[in-house]
Amino acid sequence: MSNNKQTLLILTALRTWISHLIFFDPKNAPAKQLREKVAMETLDELLNYILYENGSVGILDATNSTRERRTAIVKRIRERAGNELGIVFLESECRDEKLLEANMRLKLSGPDYKGMDPTLALEDFKRRVKIYEDNYEPVGDYEEQMNWQYIKMVDVGRKVVAHQIRGFLAGQTVYYLLNFNLAPRQIWITRHGESMDNINGRIGGDAKLSPDGDKYARALAKFIDQQRHAFNIKMQEKHASSLLPPRPGDITPPNPEYTIPGNDPNSAPAPKNFCVWTSMLQRSIDTAKYFDEEEYDIKEMRMLNELNAGVAEGMTYEEIRTKFPEEYNARRLDKLHYRYPGAGGESYLDVINRLRAVIVEAERMTDHVLLIGHRVVARVLLAYFLGLDRDDVACLDVPLGMLYVLEPKPYGVGFQAYQYNPETQWFDHIPDYKVKTEKQLQ
Repeated sequence: MSNNKQTLLILTALRTWISHLIFFDPKNAPAKQLREKVAMETLDELLNYILYENGSVGILDATNSTRERRTAIVKRIRERAGNELGIVFLESECRDEKLLEANMRLKLSGPDYKGMDPTLALEDFKRRVKIYEDNYEPVGDYEEQMNWQYIKMVDVGRKVVAHQIRGFLAGQTVYYLLNFNLAPRQIWITRHGESMDNINGRIGGDAKLSPDGDKYARALAKFIDQQRHAFNIKMQEKHASSLLPPRPGDITPPNPEYTIPGNDPNSAPAPKNFCVWTSMLQRSIDTAKYFDEEEYDIKEMRMLNELNAGVAEGMTYEEIRTKFPEEYNARRLDKLHYRYPGAGGESYLDVINRLRAVIVEAERMTDHVLLIGHRVVARVLLAYFLGLDRDDVACLDVPLGMLYVLEPKPYGVGFQAYQYNPETQWFDHIPDYKVKTEKQLQ
């Protein structure tokens, strides 16, 4: 690169840096006025969505760091929506230094600093934070005097304060945040190995694995062992890079995690515990039998059982169509809401409801987990973690032999898929895999 081009890049970066600082300085009256205008216009768009476009919940993602701004927000909402629309302020406060550094590095991958030298960008963002700090008015006494609802989360869930929380949605928000964390971890999802009922086309039941299903179980334990080791190495490398200045092109900043008192914030991360959860059905339990119980925490959960088909348990779909034609047609018309008749018969909505506790626990824990379930269970879990449409849950394609891994991240979730290869008795990675509906495959 020529000296002239290098000088031009440095000057451009400096101009961007200075303009950022000037724009976010509260003493800059024109910039402040522009920020307030943009904030209110954004709020109006959100209110239009709720009031006129059948929206149920709106999230205004903004700093709102002063009482003046928060008061203006409440006033605008009350002017346009009256007193019926509930308002909850959510404040995230970071005090832990390691957590702050991780948050700041995370910001460098956002649009504000795209193409900017990462060292200059980090300096710029730290100065911006300092400006906010000097003028920040935390949520607290004023909001309590005004009888406003608020939730304050300190250090990504180390401490949660709730004030005047009313209603189901606000309560569920508190519950979610109490179980929230950003620890780097993996959530693996698979169906059990092939069972004898799979071979015979029968649904439900409690069949054992076929010989091929047993081979799948053996390969699964070996593959997860390998992946667990690879993840530990990746975390060690990521930790080492977090102690160095940010580098251009680094898109894997450290996960924001709270430092436990007494622990060295610069110490390398310890290997994580690994849980294996199965249903209480034999084919799921047998799929986990090759995992070493000294190395893996294995649990059986009734909540992971397959959808109960009631009177149709153990039958083929052809037998159901012949014996219960009306039920067969009713299910075809609305698989999501249809409930099988007979003792214990369930619908997809019933399974979704009983899996809520499993999902919350998977969100809460900081360990790795492998869930060995069934077709309906895998559909529901994947739909939740990937944010898929509820109406598509009942027709997602989740065949036997597929292994999915999710890595919760500060922005979204990482997702990869592997397919079991019976010839090699190993798992092949499928690049850019997307979970599709059965109709999309036709």
